[in-house]
Amino acid sequence: MKSKLIAGLAVVVVAGVGAALYINGNTRADDIADNQLRAADSPAAEPGQIRHGAYIAVQGDCAACHTAPGGKAFAGGYGLQTPFGVINATNITPDRDTGIGNWTERDFFRAVRHGKRKDGQLLYPAMPYNAYVKMSDSDLHDLWAYMRSLEPVKQAPAPNTLGFPYNIRLAMLGWNLLFFQNAPYAPVAGQSAQWNRGRYLVDGAGHCAACHTAKNALGGDTSAYLQGADLLGGHAPEITNDAHLGLGTWSSEQIQRYLKDGSNDTAVAAGAMGEAVEHSTQYLNDADLADIALYLKSLPGSGTQAPAALNASSPVMQRGAQVYENNCMACHNVHGEGINGMVPAFANNPGMRASSGANLISAVLKGGRAAATESNVTAAGMPSFGWKLNDNDIAAVLTYVRNSWGNAAPGVAAEQVAKARTALKASNPL
Repeated sequence: MKSKLIAGLAVVVVAGVGAALYINGNTRADDIADNQLRAADSPAAEPGQIRHGAYIAVQGDCAACHTAPGGKAFAGGYGLQTPFGVINATNITPDRDTGIGNWTERDFFRAVRHGKRKDGQLLYPAMPYNAYVKMSDSDLHDLWAYMRSLEPVKQAPAPNTLGFPYNIRLAMLGWNLLFFQNAPYAPVAGQSAQWNRGRYLVDGAGHCAACHTAKNALGGDTSAYLQGADLLGGHAPEITNDAHLGLGTWSSEQIQRYLKDGSNDTAVAAGAMGEAVEHSTQYLNDADLADIALYLKSLPGSGTQAPAALNASSPVMQRGAQVYENNCMACHNVHGEGINGMVPAFANNPGMRASSGANLISAVLKGGRAAATESNVTAAGMPSFGWKLNDNDIAAVLTYVRNSWGNAAPGVAAEQVAKARTALKASNPL
């Protein structure tokens, strides 16, 4: 009797897993796409469709991954650094030999929305199909038209360098079962068309959660939706309406200006976000930017309580104040107010209060450059201070900045700076 019960349970479990895999891997939604005309075939699509497809490519920031630095557009070759190894982006130009020239529209739909290549192998979620699955048929039709219009480039990508067991593509079946929700975007009843449009862009083509939602050990999204995440060597901040760590102190107009110009009166986009602004968000139309801001401002966020700021008379704060006066005040001003549109403000800036000080440490050690946009062509630069300031000085000044002018955050330790200096291969003090 016991053996029969175990066997019966095993059958139920196997059947349940099989059904889940079938539902999770079902690509029938992509059957609406044409399966005859290939990317490299004639005739081309209508100009209006191609133009809108180019806009969809901008929304999805396709060029950021599929164009290598100094390389030809969409020809691949960019190496994405992940905790599991390097994944090299593929050539998505309509070249028949090394790109997608022999793909049909249906092949393209399945890759973008379901992470399946033409040969049936599974893509890694460095390609954010778990977000793109929410994209509409019409948007993908036009995106396909745009990709077909590109100049073919013959360039084969380098192989990925993933260690075992992450190099086993079949393992993605399990990952998809755990973390991939095979469902299109469903408008939320009771919310406005603008709110739903904002959510569609944030969760779909914009794939904001790829950076701004924390990941678990397997690289899947946690439940801390858009509440910030540590990246390789950096930190993507919370972008909900949380008042302490998120966008709660920003107006809708400030969010829109940041995404369009790359800066506002508080913050300047640099690093990975600077690239996103340069390649993607600066080109979004005003209506889409307003809808994104509306949606983000509606999110309650983490509800993080602000800690008590460190005492200004403490030795580390006094040392930090001295380092700030000697090295930072000329640009960031006496009270951390910065220069509107050029030098970020420190005062009451959620970016200064992030749970991780990694971005600030990197900026001081290596310097950086703000996003250059069509509406703000002067991309201000931050010089490196790694050659000048020792680990204790950097830790002190960042602790000071994170606990002054309305900010309150954990201090930065010299050990953190030393570790980052080694990882970033930053200069040592002269």
